[in-house]
Amino acid sequence: ISGYSLVVQARDSGTPPLSSSVTVNVDISDVNDNSPVFTPANYTAVIQENKPVGTSILQLVVTDKDSFHNGPPFTFTILTGNEEEEFTLDPHGVLRSAVIFKHMVSTEYVLCVQAKDSGKPQQVSHTYVQVKVIEESIHKPTAIPLEIFIVTMEDDFPGGVIGKIHATDQDVYDVLTYTLKSEQKSLFKVNSHDGKIIALGGLDNGKYVLNVSVSDGRFQVPIDVVVHVEQLLQEMLQNTVTIRFENVSPEDFLGLHMHGFRRTLRNAVLSQKQDSLHIISIQPVAGSSQLDMLFAVQMHSGGFYKPAYLIQKLTNARRHLENVIRISAILEKNCSGLDCHEQHCEQSLSIDSHSLMTYSTARISFVCPRFYRNVRCMC
Repeated sequence: ISGYSLVVQARDSGTPPLSSSVTVNVDISDVNDNSPVFTPANYTAVIQENKPVGTSILQLVVTDKDSFHNGPPFTFTILTGNEEEEFTLDPHGVLRSAVIFKHMVSTEYVLCVQAKDSGKPQQVSHTYVQVKVIEESIHKPTAIPLEIFIVTMEDDFPGGVIGKIHATDQDVYDVLTYTLKSEQKSLFKVNSHDGKIIALGGLDNGKYVLNVSVSDGRFQVPIDVVVHVEQLLQEMLQNTVTIRFENVSPEDFLGLHMHGFRRTLRNAVLSQKQDSLHIISIQPVAGSSQLDMLFAVQMHSGGFYKPAYLIQKLTNARRHLENVIRISAILEKNCSGLDCHEQHCEQSLSIDSHSLMTYSTARISFVCPRFYRNVRCMC
């Protein structure tokens, strides 16, 4: 406890008794009685041969239970194991290479490192660091091509994480880093450590081919990343139909069924090859294992097919569609539980363009707005 705050009252013996109070603050000054603590107590690190001088090998983590003036900054010193000066240790506790290591020369080093705190008198702790020198990378990274579909309202895309690159390397100790060519950084970013792709706000309609690569420090491999951006039209929302699937998650639908179902759906509802199928959103049904897919079909001439026409087409082709995935229902109007006749049921659809849902698999990512369906009786 670093301090106490006491309220002291003095009361006299008169009639009536009078009193007065005062606050007394008692500060407990710290004595440097705790040594620095390494976490973990000892370290094991790996460096590949032929890495350049100054390569970061390890970050030492040290804490001290004393107050700030008796703790950091810490002074780090390599006591033993560095007689040939192969390593350096900076004031922040980062261990770096001072030479280019060769696996054939030595495969292991053991360093004794000291940390000294800033108190008076100073307290000292020690740790041992085992550094293994391994052969340089012999395998190139492998990465899965990624296709990303973004659906957004006109000029209203807020930006965010839109997918993740999946890459692996057979060299166990390789650390993979991801880069994006600089000329594309005005629209997209790639997290260099985990491969997450971030889109900035205000993307225009169209197709974007990203120049992304992954590196293990020796080999650099390009990755095919294609981003499709589709902006919704209000007329499109007024002519939507919902297909409800049974027992499927958004990720499973994307990874296992999306491609095949889209092809079968096109064959079922498109009257002409020039017509366009627009998948607007996929969204789990709250409190169930069902999934809603919202879509519309645009005619070659520019207008949209009416929901009643699409539902008729879907009903006729339902058996073929269910060869791909089980369908629970085909919804245009959903007034179940309301005491009105089908022809008196009015449905309105609203899109929340700032509440984006991102569903991502290794090969495909789908970013779409959340939608809300409201129904009421007009009878």
